[in-house]
Amino acid sequence: MYTQLKQELYKLNHRKLPWIIITLMLFFMIIIGLAMGRTYSNLLVMTCYDSSTIIMLILVIVGSTIFSMEFQYGTIIPLIYRLSSRSAVFFAKFITLFLYDFVLHIAAMILTVLLNIVPIINAPVSWAAIYKYHQPLVVNMFMNTGVDLITSTPIISLICLTSCLINSNTVVIAINALIIFMGSDLSSSLLLAHVGPSSIVRWNPFNMLNLTTQYYNYATYHVTSMLSNAQPLTGTLCYTVVFLLLAYWAFSRKNF
Repeated sequence: MYTQLKQELYKLNHRKLPWIIITLMLFFMIIIGLAMGRTYSNLLVMTCYDSSTIIMLILVIVGSTIFSMEFQYGTIIPLIYRLSSRSAVFFAKFITLFLYDFVLHIAAMILTVLLNIVPIINAPVSWAAIYKYHQPLVVNMFMNTGVDLITSTPIISLICLTSCLINSNTVVIAINALIIFMGSDLSSSLLLAHVGPSSIVRWNPFNMLNLTTQYYNYATYHVTSMLSNAQPLTGTLCYTVVFLLLAYWAFSRKNF
């Protein structure tokens, strides 16, 4: 397992795409900063310039190269036959993608600090100023980043699952991108349409995508999600485990 993890990290580190694509995140953060304006300086800092969505999209693109592209081009076959345990291959890839997710969130915080040095994009902020949840702004940023890291974990599990079920890299990216961009709206539509008991429907997996947004805008999104902050947090962790187990089941039974 350790040897396989080192190999996966080596492959990720020597690919150009995972690191070049971080410039896309910087570009997106600058656009968001300019669009929202200096009025929302504190909110932009807390949310790392609303980088949550772009991080998930980057994970989909990079994650599909770790899983589905290797299936698509058959490069995973020698690896499977060389190792006696498929679980080592699968979980090494999952952990690699999770560590890359962690790096992206760290990069988003570093870029947030750098962007606040440029007065054109954002008004100067006081990192010690009390903001959400009666906490200093710097604590808000770290807490929101931690929440978003948890929010993105079911997406990682879902990438693993769809990649194990579908060999096409393009299809995997398209499906997961649609979930990221439309999942929250689909959940809201289900709840507003009263499809089944709301006490059950509100626990649908798409509603868990609201966790980060609800954390920094509780008054608005609590009404939409019908869940407290602790509830989508619990649901997110549960769906992560469910999707991960299903992905491993599909991977272990896949014909190579």
